[in-house]
Amino acid sequence: MGESTDRVVIVTGAAQGIGRAIALHMATIGNRVACVDLPACRDEMNETLASAKERGIPGDQLFGIFGDVTQDGECVSFVEATLQRFGAIHGLVNNAAIGMQFIGHVLGGQRKRFFEVPIERWREVINVNVNGSFNMARAVTPHLVERHFGRIVNITTSYPTMLMAGFSPYGPSKAALEAATVIWAKDLDGTGVTVNALLPGGAADTKQIPASDGVDREKLLRPEIMGPPCAWLINQAGADISGQRFIANVWDVALNPDEAARKAGSSAAW
Repeated sequence: MGESTDRVVIVTGAAQGIGRAIALHMATIGNRVACVDLPACRDEMNETLASAKERGIPGDQLFGIFGDVTQDGECVSFVEATLQRFGAIHGLVNNAAIGMQFIGHVLGGQRKRFFEVPIERWREVINVNVNGSFNMARAVTPHLVERHFGRIVNITTSYPTMLMAGFSPYGPSKAALEAATVIWAKDLDGTGVTVNALLPGGAADTKQIPASDGVDREKLLRPEIMGPPCAWLINQAGADISGQRFIANVWDVALNPDEAARKAGSSAAW
């Protein structure tokens, strides 16, 4: 499960999918979690909180915050709200993202070429996936540096997905975030704050894979596989683990977490 040290973590895009799976796993093992998502996802956030209650997670251990990660001022308010609620922040999981589901087929079918993607959609995806992650990291990092401890986990994607034909702008946005992971790790070297990338390792069973694609969802990866490696990165990984990428479907929960990390990890950004 990943040993808990009662840390406080902010998870963006936590109302559903991978974000929900990570938030619930972190809370289940004893961490306190601020779940961030859009006001339009209020119903989904309520489902996340209800799932926490069903798992026996105390109500004061996990709470929802509504706002938009593309707005830097709102990201500052997420940090302030978390500090007010829990008194500290130890980690950030940059999960909020827009996939290809609003642009065309994701798995199979005819995809749009980059110049056929509406410019508004290109800007929206880049703004959420890249700028939103930057905004959150920029808002929380001064607090982490001041504490001489912090863990930032950026949710990226597989290298083939970054380079796949017809996968603009999602692929380029995740490639940018992976490159940023390495740069931020270097910028924070020696501060006690680490930055790493975590990815499923294949298509996950979330709303980013629309029902219209007609795929066998039983063959998709379960979002819950992201929980154990994320918990290790937040709770157990040392300051020497930074600028790396970890693949969740390679993470073997039967192994000691440190051994699982060695098997599933590698240097980030090519």
